[in-house]
Amino acid sequence: MNGCNPTSITILGATGSIGLSTLDVIARHPERFTVFALTAYQQIDRLAELCIRFQPVYAVVASATQASVLQVQLQAAAVATEVLFGEQALCDVAQASETDAVMAAIVGAAGLKPALAAAKAGKIIYLANKETLVVAGALFMQTVQQNGARLLPVDSEHNAIFQALPADYQGDLKQAGVASLILTASGGPFLHTALADFAAITPEAAIRHPNWQMGRKISVDSASMMNKGLELIEARWLFNATAKQLEVVIHPQSVIHSMVRYIDGSVLAQMGEPDMRIPIAHCLGLPARIESGVKQLDFTRLSGLNFLAPDLVRFPCLKLAYDVLHSGHAASSCILNAANEIAVDAFLNGLIRFTDLASVSDSCLQHFSGQSASSIEELLLLDAQVRSIARTWVASRAAT
Repeated sequence: MNGCNPTSITILGATGSIGLSTLDVIARHPERFTVFALTAYQQIDRLAELCIRFQPVYAVVASATQASVLQVQLQAAAVATEVLFGEQALCDVAQASETDAVMAAIVGAAGLKPALAAAKAGKIIYLANKETLVVAGALFMQTVQQNGARLLPVDSEHNAIFQALPADYQGDLKQAGVASLILTASGGPFLHTALADFAAITPEAAIRHPNWQMGRKISVDSASMMNKGLELIEARWLFNATAKQLEVVIHPQSVIHSMVRYIDGSVLAQMGEPDMRIPIAHCLGLPARIESGVKQLDFTRLSGLNFLAPDLVRFPCLKLAYDVLHSGHAASSCILNAANEIAVDAFLNGLIRFTDLASVSDSCLQHFSGQSASSIEELLLLDAQVRSIARTWVASRAAT
């Protein structure tokens, strides 16, 4: 908070699961927060409902047609919110002087430019868009540091690590006495599915996560464990970690959200119900703890906590992410992310099988082996090139 004034927040991706959870927390603390802008890509009716409730100064949608539809709805409800559209409008509300903080929750690489705009403007950034760091980790972290922005991780795993690290952590794990960071993974809905049945997995089955309620794309990533692979890359940048300092352990109950292993043998874990309002409330409330609306964890109702090593044969997408991390080539993570986005979309539309997800990414990594990119322009060009090759792969498989 800015003294006695409430914190003004822009929510990029307001109609998604993270955006809605953020608004739920904000609604519980009207004295602490105001909403400056809300954005959405497709769910215009839902965005209209949110604008009517939260009365933001601006709403941003993808196209002029959507903007016209939304403006009519808001005028009919006597809501004064001004409707904007397009990528530049996303950047404008993210860097506007009237907003103190930005919840970066747009799914995929589309969230990169507005997140960078917020960083350049020195905002508090609640980062839920992992692709920002996966695609442009070095560039984004440099932008944050150069402009005095404050980066707070919202992903449950990274937020758990953030909570378990020393409060004065300055980016040197060794100096902080940390041996490694341990990201937990539920294993998704197919942890015990026979490998012979993987080719028959349907999109409907893949989006039914056993513990978390998430959007379709991230649910598929969780099922393939690509999500955990991308989180490894994200953790590398967030906490200045090497590949050797990052671990993944499967924890089906999703009670422990991640852990920090210290050199003295201690392991600190952050625990709680599997509800994204916990990490969101932690970030929004800092340095205080604020009520999130999530029930307290009842240890007497836990049947047990189990842990397994990840099977990289079962989850080849996770192996690809490990390979990218160990390679040290920053552009490889951009390639991995772009290929995976095309692959997941193709799978959800019935064009490829679940077992093809890793194949698309692997093919693109080999095709663009050795490719380099450092500026935002080079990264976005590479992203577009990878998507083109990935679509060609999908088309060739769909034709057989």
